[in-house]
Parts: sequence; C-alpha cells; structure tokens
Amino acid sequence: MKQKVAIVGGGPSALMLAATLDFSKFEVSVYEQNKTLGRKFLVAGDGGFNLTHGSDIELMKQQYHPSGFLDKTLETFSNQDLRNWLRSLGIETFVGSSNRVYPIKGIKPIQVLNAILQKLEENKVKICTQMQWNGWKGNNDLLFNETEVVKADIVIFALGGSSWSVTGSRGTWLPYFQKKGIATLPFQASNCAFKVDWQSEFIDKYNGFPLKNISLTLGNHSVKGELVVTKFGLEGNAIYALSRVIQNELKQHGQATVYLDLKPMFELEQIIEKLKQVKSKNTSEALKMGLNFSPMQIQLIKQSISKEDYVEIDKLAERIKSLPISLLYAAPIDEAISTTGGIAIEEVDENFQLKALPNHYIIGEMLDWDAPTGGYLLQACMSMGVVLGKRLNEIIH
Repeated sequence: MKQKVAIVGGGPSALMLAATLDFSKFEVSVYEQNKTLGRKFLVAGDGGFNLTHGSDIELMKQQYHPSGFLDKTLETFSNQDLRNWLRSLGIETFVGSSNRVYPIKGIKPIQVLNAILQKLEENKVKICTQMQWNGWKGNNDLLFNETEVVKADIVIFALGGSSWSVTGSRGTWLPYFQKKGIATLPFQASNCAFKVDWQSEFIDKYNGFPLKNISLTLGNHSVKGELVVTKFGLEGNAIYALSRVIQNELKQHGQATVYLDLKPMFELEQIIEKLKQVKSKNTSEALKMGLNFSPMQIQLIKQSISKEDYVEIDKLAERIKSLPISLLYAAPIDEAISTTGGIAIEEVDENFQLKALPNHYIIGEMLDWDAPTGGYLLQACMSMGVVLGKRLNEIIH
C-alpha cells in the first residue's frame, strides 16, 4: 500500500519534493493556501528570473549561514544538477555576466513553473488549493480551513518565511509549532534595505542614483557589488549580502556603521597619486577628472568630511576608501527579499525531520538559515526538496 504524503505549501521546495517522490511508493498531495502554486516563485522572476548561481559548488557553499548546515544538501543536488534537471524539462539556462543563472532569452517564469507542474502531473501528484493550514487536530492530523481534517503517513511543511505577504508568505504558522514545544526564532528581514538619515538637499537630488563597482564593509565582513541611494536609505546586492551582520549590529548597539569603498580597484596610495596628478586646485574637479567621480559621489563624500579635510588629499583619499555611513534600522519585513528566523535548525535532524515529531519534516525558508540574493536562496530551497524526496524514496520500500 502506498504511503500518504501531505506537502503543506506550494513554493519551490514543495514543488521539487513533489517532483522527486516516487509515485509508485507514495500518494502525494500538495496543500496550498492560494488559488495556484508557486506565487512566490513567479514574483521572484520579476526583473529577471535568477534560478541559481554559476559558481563552483565549494565557493557556493560558503555563502550560506550557518556554515555547514546545507553543505551535504548542495552537494547532493548542486547548481549544475538543477540546470541539468531543468534541461530535462525543456528549460535551457545560461550563466550571465554576474555569474547568475537565468533561463535563456524568451523563456518566461510562468513557462518554468508550468514545466515543473507538468512533471507533478506526470507523477500523479494531487494539488489541493485554497487550503489554509490551521495546525494539528487529534492524533497529529492536519487541520485545514478550520474544519477539514487530513490524515497522512508523512507530512512535509514548506510554508515559506514571512516576506512578500502578497504571495501568502506571512509566517502565521509559527504559533502552531510553538504550541508543540518546538523551538522557534522571531522573523527578521534579510536581503533588505536599511535606513540612512540623508541630508535633505542630497536625497532630493539623488534619490534612485546607483553606486556601482563599490565595496561595503562591516567588521570582518566585506562585499563588492552595487548600491542604490533611496529616500529610505541604501539598497542593492552589496548591502543585502551584509544584512545578517548588520541586523546583529543593530540588535546589539542600536545602529550600525558600514564603510563604503568607492574605488575598491585602487589602493589608497594609487588614489592619492591620481588626485595629485590633476592640475586643478578645485577638489571636486580633481575627483571628477582623476577618479571619474559623478556629482552624486562627490556630494556623498562632502556629507561625511569637514571642509578642511575635503581639500587635504590624504584625508580625502582615506574617506574615498572608507566612507562611514550610519544605518538606523532595516526596512519592514514585508519589503525584504527573504527572512531569517522560523524553526530553529537544531529542531531537525540531518534529513530535515523534526526530532520532536517523527514523520514530520521542515524544508525551505521555514528554517532559520540565510543566504544572499543571486540565486543562492532559490537553489537551497530547491535542493532541500530534492534531497528530502530522494531520502524518502530510499527509506520506503
């Protein structure tokens, strides 16, 4: 007799799990609160559908926190494995200039989702939509829509975190696990913007301007990338990648100071030399001619340096390499790309099974792990689904 599997949630982890489970062994049902599956999957495709990252798997593993938690998972189903699997569905991919992996031109996110859903149909997966999970009832049976009870041999939760509530990802499931005595952590915005108290004259003029080819540092953590100056503060991949350490700093000290290197390709001495080579006595002109600085970059420097230091080359060069910017707080969770928090990872074993609740598993963003944007988040969620599916196929005879 087939084992009954209930997958609660219809995001990337759930889809990959359902696509991997052996339908000769399992009767699989996916329970999704929305009218359709994969809403967050589609939203992630806005502005370019970044499926994974193209770096070497050993380098890729270094992007995840806590260190080592997802190593075996990523080794078992790597970024190249994902690309190969998508190819088997007719979805070809390519590695872009930023080493991010996208579907080839012309393939839209909905086409990728439909190809995966076709795989689920072939696997005889039952899709149950508009099913809101309301916790457990009786002997750990699942309760949906307040009255509907579902019995299953194996339950997998893939309910997502607490960002992008428009997709249904609100984290309202957290209290149900707390009532079971399962350790949880509060949700916290990750891969998000941070508040900066800009001078009004500056931000009125330069709201939305980019800062490209920069480096951002906090403590021992440094990231190269891009930023965007906004009325709220700073956003962009460089600050997203530091969001975890920035949040920790904010929690401990109430604010966090990051240091912006406007010219990471040059050493301090090279910058001094380039400024000295410009014959103009006008400092702003020297910055423009010697270092190709934009008016926005020049005004950004002026905000953080005295008039006396601005005209003194050595002091100016130091600011160019280490411009302090005070961050006050994170953007609201609903504006974040992802969240940390949720189920403590100590609550699950190496197969993502809840230690306190046999035959119940947790995968995806419900668990308290973190990664930067660039395909890392989606890759890990999809890898977890595949790895759990393979494991269940092995242990059920």
